[in-house]
Amino acid sequence: MRVLLKTVLDCSPDAAWQALRDPAVFRAVSAPFTTFTAEAGGFPTEWSEGEYRVRATAFGLIPLGEQDIRLSFHERPAFLDAGDVRIVRDDGGGVSGALAAVTHWRHSMAVAPLGGRTLYRDQLEVSAGLLTLPLWLFYWAFWQWRGMQLRRLAPTWRTRKNPS
Repeated sequence: MRVLLKTVLDCSPDAAWQALRDPAVFRAVSAPFTTFTAEAGGFPTEWSEGEYRVRATAFGLIPLGEQDIRLSFHERPAFLDAGDVRIVRDDGGGVSGALAAVTHWRHSMAVAPLGGRTLYRDQLEVSAGLLTLPLWLFYWAFWQWRGMQLRRLAPTWRTRKNPS
């Protein structure tokens, strides 16, 4: 099943892109629904392509298990030369606990220019056999929360190159 989110963020596409690559933003927009702690060595200061093992809890209380975040970064031209679309893809998945019930996980986040602001699209494809529908309901609510948090935080994001 798919969970989709499409919203406009009040920041530049460069600032949104940097925010998507920041583990602190990942944790901020996930809490309190899901809290994450990094395995071995903590979170990096910036995500790069590769695999990261995290431990997840629901509402900071209920252990959900461990998950691999397997990141890749892509760029493609936008329609009508509006600027490049930048995409973060996570093809990881749960490896232990309740998270291991998920048999298919593909999460994509895309940012594109939109008149001085950013068009943000977020898609999750998830399967978990008979648990797919209840999980979809949880993820749908979680994605709405993430969207609200992203819109709330976006005006505070600045690019490292241009702090103004």
